[in-house]
Amino acid sequence: MKFKQSDGQNQRIERISTSHLIVGIDIAKETHVAQATNFRGIILTKRHLSFSNTIEGYMKLERWIHEIGQKHHLKNVIIGMEPTGHYGYNLANWLADKGKDVVMVNPATTKRNKENRDNSPYKNDPKDALVIADVVSRGFYYDFARHAIAFQRLQTIMSDREFWVTNSVRLQNRIIRWLDIRFPEYFSVFKDWTSKRSLATLKEFPSPQEIDLLSVSEVITAWRKHMKRAAGSTGTQKAAQLIATAKQSIGDTTALLEAKQDLKRLLEEFERIVEVLDTIEKDIEILLSGIPVAKQLRSIGLGFICIAAILSGTGDLRQYAHGRQLLRKAGLNLAESTSGKRKGQIVLSKRGDATLRKYLYLATLQLIGNNPVFRQLHEYNVQIKQMKKQQALFKVLGKLARIIIGIVARGEDFSPERVVPPFNQAA
Repeated sequence: MKFKQSDGQNQRIERISTSHLIVGIDIAKETHVAQATNFRGIILTKRHLSFSNTIEGYMKLERWIHEIGQKHHLKNVIIGMEPTGHYGYNLANWLADKGKDVVMVNPATTKRNKENRDNSPYKNDPKDALVIADVVSRGFYYDFARHAIAFQRLQTIMSDREFWVTNSVRLQNRIIRWLDIRFPEYFSVFKDWTSKRSLATLKEFPSPQEIDLLSVSEVITAWRKHMKRAAGSTGTQKAAQLIATAKQSIGDTTALLEAKQDLKRLLEEFERIVEVLDTIEKDIEILLSGIPVAKQLRSIGLGFICIAAILSGTGDLRQYAHGRQLLRKAGLNLAESTSGKRKGQIVLSKRGDATLRKYLYLATLQLIGNNPVFRQLHEYNVQIKQMKKQQALFKVLGKLARIIIGIVARGEDFSPERVVPPFNQAA
C-alpha cells in the first residue's frame, strides 16, 4: 500500500472552507491568548482575547467565538493550539467535550512562521496566537484526539514509570560515585553492586575499614541477615576476596560517619524505588492483558515494557495506515538538506515523541539480538548491502514499523515466514 504525506496535507487544507472561523490560541500556565481569522488569514477582531485557565475563562472564550461567528456569518470553527507541556491539556479536553474541532500545531512550525506577516523576529503572545491561526489555515496541523481509556491509562502509568526509572538511574550513579570515593576496589569483588550479596555487604559493612579486621565466618554470618544462602563455596570465596581487597583499599576515610549515613539513605531509597517499579510493571502487565493489539506485538518477540511504551505513545495502532506514519510520529523519518549541486547528509528528523523513539530503537536492538529473522535482516544489510551497523539497524527499525502496522491492520499475529530475508529469496 502506497502512502503519501502530501495526500494528508491536501485533505487538511481542503477541510477548511469559506465558512470556517479559525482561532489560534497561545497557551500559558495561567492566562491564554486567542486570535481569530477567516480561511484567508484576515484578522476578524480589533483586539486579541486574553482569558484565564479556569472554567470562567473557558466560557469567556466560548462566548467570544460565538459572537465572532455570528457577526461574520461563519458556521464552522476550528481551534488550533500548541501542545505546550500540560498547560493546554484541560482546555483542549473541555473544547473537545463541547464538540469543537480542536487541532494541534507543532511549536517548530510556529517558530519558523512567526516572521511571515511583519518580517520581524519580534515575539509576544498575541502574535504567536495569530501565527498559529495562520499555519492552521494552510493545513500545518494535526488532529487532537483523545485515546481510548485503556491507552490513556497505559500512557499515564508509563509516564510514571519513566519518572521512577530516571530517579533510579540518578540514584545508582550517586551510589557508584560513593563507592568510587570510599571503596574504589569494590567492583573487583562484585561486578554487579545491585546483587543480593553486594547489597548485604553495603548494609552491614559500609566501609572497607569495617571489613579488614573480620574473619570469613563473621562476614558470612552478617550476610545471613539478608540472604538465605550466604555461605557455600561461592560465599566463602567472595568473603575471603572481600576481606583481602578491603585490607588494600585506598578509599577516602575522612568524614566517614557522615558518608556512611549518606550511603544508608541512598540504599534505602534505591530499594524503595525498586519496589515501586516492580509494582508498576505488574500493573502494566495487567493493563496489556486487556488490549488485543498487545498480544499481536508480543508475537513479534517484543518485551512487555517495549509494547507498553509503543502503545502509550501511539494509542490504537489501527488508526495508522502505513509504517511511515509510525516513524513520523516518533521523529524517525529521514530528513535531508540539498540545494543545487550540494547534497546534504541524511539524518533523522527527531521531530516527534522522544520516548516512543527511544523504545522503538530499544525494541529493534532486542529483536536483532533475540529474533533470528530480524538478525538475518540486519546481517544482510551489513554484509551484503555494506551498510554501517547503525544505518542497518535503522533500516530494520523501518521494517519493524511496517510489520507492526501490517499485522495490526490485518488482525493477525506475526508470521516469520512472511518476512523472508532478501538473500533467502534469491536462493
